[in-house]
Amino acid sequence: MELFLESFPKIFISGIVITLPLALVSFIIAMLIAIVCAIIQYAKVPIAKNIVQFYIWIFRGTPMLVQLFIMYFGMQSIGVRISAITAAIIVFSLNTGAYCAETIRGSIESVPQGQMEAGYCVGMSYMQIMMHIILPQAFRSAFPSLFNNLISLVKDTSLAANITVTEMFMQTERIAGRTYQFMQLYIEVAFVYLIFCTVLTWLQAWGEKKLNYYQAGR
Repeated sequence: MELFLESFPKIFISGIVITLPLALVSFIIAMLIAIVCAIIQYAKVPIAKNIVQFYIWIFRGTPMLVQLFIMYFGMQSIGVRISAITAAIIVFSLNTGAYCAETIRGSIESVPQGQMEAGYCVGMSYMQIMMHIILPQAFRSAFPSLFNNLISLVKDTSLAANITVTEMFMQTERIAGRTYQFMQLYIEVAFVYLIFCTVLTWLQAWGEKKLNYYQAGR
C-alpha cells in the first residue's frame, strides 16, 4: 500500500503532463498531414500523389518502434541532434497521419460525386467545395475510425520510453528499477492507460451522438 501511495500519483501525473499532451499534439499534427495527403490523393495531383503514396507505404509498412529509433538514435549517428520529445512527436505524427490519411481518403470517396458537381454549379472553387461540402461529410463518417487512432496513439506513446522520453511508462520503469516490484507497478500503469482510454471512449461515444443528432437535424 505504501508503494502504491508513492508510485500511483507519480505515474498518473506523468500521464497528465507528458503522455496525454504528447498524444494530443501528435494527433493534431497528424490530422493536418492526413487532410493534405487525402486531398492530394483524391484530386490525383501529379507527382505529389506518388510522393504521398510512398510516404503512406513507408510509415504503414514499418514498425513505429523502428521509426523512433531511426529518428532519434539514427539521426544522431549522422550528426543531426534532435531531442527525444521532438523525435517522438515527429514519428507519432507521421505514423498516425499515414493511417488517418487513408481513412479520410476513403471517407471523401464515399461522398457522392454529385456533391462536387453541385458545388461547381453554384460557382464554388475546388477548395471551397472540399472545405465546406466534402470534408464535413467525410469527417462525420470517418469520426469513429479517427478517434480510434487517437486512442491507439495514447497507448503507443509508451514506445517513447525507448528513446528516453519521461512519459508515464518510463516513470514506471524507473520506480520498478528502484523497488523491484515489477508486477504491481506494471499493473498500475496499465490501469492508468485504461483510465485515459476509457475517458476517450466516452468522449468518442458522446461525439458520435452529437454528430448523429446534427445529421438527423439536417
